[in-house]
Amino acid sequence: MSTQRQGRRGEARALAYLEGRGLRLLEHNYRCRGGEIDLVMRDGATTVFVEVRLRRNRRFGGAAASITPSKQRRLCTAARHYLMVRGMPDGPVRFDVVALEGDEPVDWIRNAFDAPVD
Repeated sequence: MSTQRQGRRGEARALAYLEGRGLRLLEHNYRCRGGEIDLVMRDGATTVFVEVRLRRNRRFGGAAASITPSKQRRLCTAARHYLMVRGMPDGPVRFDVVALEGDEPVDWIRNAFDAPVD
C-alpha cells in the first residue's frame, strides 16, 4: 500500500475515533504555504488542530515522538493562517495528536503541546 494511501486511511481512522468521542469536523487537510493541519475540529467551545501520525511500530520512537519542534512550528504557522482566514473562533484553541502505531489502540494526546497562535 502506498504511503499516501496509508496516510489517508490513518486520518480516516483518527477522524472516526474523534467523532466517536463527540468532536465535530470543521476541515480536513487544511494547507497553506507554511504547513498543513490534518484535521480541524470542534470539541465543545474549543477549536482543535489535530496532527495524525502513523507508524508501523515503535522501533524509531513511535508516532508521537516524530512530532519535532520544527513540525510543531509548521503546525502553529498553519493554525495562525487558518485562524486569520477563517476568523478567530469563540473559545480556546488547542493542539492534539492522534498517534497510530500498527494495530495498537489509538493514542489520543490532548493538548499535546503549547503553542502561541495569536
